[in-house]
Amino acid sequence: MRIEFSPPDINEEDIQAVVDALRSGWITTGPRTKLFEQELAKWCNTPRVACLNSATAALECALRLLDIGPGDEVITSAYTYTASASVICHVGATPVLVDTAPGSYEMDYDKLALAITPRTKVVIPVDIAGDMGDYDRLETVLDAAASRYQPKAGSLQEAFGRIVVLADAAHSFGALYKGRPCGSVADFSAFSFHAVKNLTTSEGGALTWKPREGLDDEYLYKQLMLLSLHGQNKDALAKTKAGSWEYDIVAPLYKCNMTDVVAALGLSQLKRYKDMLARRRVVLESYARGLAHLNVEVLCKPLFDEASGQATVSSSHLCMVRLTGATEAFRNSFIEGMAQREVACNVHFKPLPLHTAYKNLGFDIADFPQALAQHQNQVTLPLHTKLTDEEVAYIIEAFEATYRECASLDV
Repeated sequence: MRIEFSPPDINEEDIQAVVDALRSGWITTGPRTKLFEQELAKWCNTPRVACLNSATAALECALRLLDIGPGDEVITSAYTYTASASVICHVGATPVLVDTAPGSYEMDYDKLALAITPRTKVVIPVDIAGDMGDYDRLETVLDAAASRYQPKAGSLQEAFGRIVVLADAAHSFGALYKGRPCGSVADFSAFSFHAVKNLTTSEGGALTWKPREGLDDEYLYKQLMLLSLHGQNKDALAKTKAGSWEYDIVAPLYKCNMTDVVAALGLSQLKRYKDMLARRRVVLESYARGLAHLNVEVLCKPLFDEASGQATVSSSHLCMVRLTGATEAFRNSFIEGMAQREVACNVHFKPLPLHTAYKNLGFDIADFPQALAQHQNQVTLPLHTKLTDEEVAYIIEAFEATYRECASLDV
């Protein structure tokens, strides 16, 4: 039995939807992309969604929309993929990394408070594995620092009375935070529809935002369309209307629009997304039960927030497991042992200060001991909707056998 880590779940309806788009004669940004945006907005309970070609583009466009640039600081977690931080560099701002809380994949909110300066304009929290962060705690920290917030005059920053929250929600489309859908909690939320995500368009992403006094939803959407299509004030669809060939380039901007071919796949997947989320939760809970007798920690939070009594539901994007007390050598041997049993595993994530790019920016992993501790004994198991119950049972058996084998070798 060979278990892949994260193959895309593509069915015949998905394939037919893409074929229909190809045969329609309209394959770039067009009616399917616009419909996909509308359907995503319904899921998020937000006024508008702008579809783009990646979550990275969504994050960067949000920063540019907010006029973030040189002289500004943007804070994010040290425990994340590079996209959360590289976009800060793209706009010329300074990335500030915060360590995780002890025993947690979330940034340490107390350390976040200490990292805020008058130059801080945005915080990018990261929804790890599909679990949304503690946004109430985050807002409390930012509200307490509101007196230090110095928005750039004449920019969108002035619509906020505090540092802006731009969620890296690449993992968490479909999650809930205290009864509120992901996308309607943070000021802005960036989604990913990459090949390994719960809902895929092969490559793709989206940006949404929650309503706020002083924000014009139509203005924001139009600005995002300009940012994503060279600053051109008409897209190809608008130019097809009789006599509407004329257009203007209002600024030398960027190219990161979504196409109708990939939007067709997203629309098809969205029709069964509730069932896909439910299946992922079943698999994740099976892992948690099946491994409960071992000295490991499976990230599988309960479905309700005890304090509020409201649903706080993960999108169950990843099954992240910590081999409690194990060394990095043990973890690496464990992954090799699982591979020998034909089970592909992964690690999420390698903290940013361990990468050359961030070392070159001056970051030292010694300043992020909690993130390093989380990383050293973390392993991610296959979690996707193509897994059968038999395969899940096999993975659990392989996990226990490999774990005991590594323990016996005293790695």
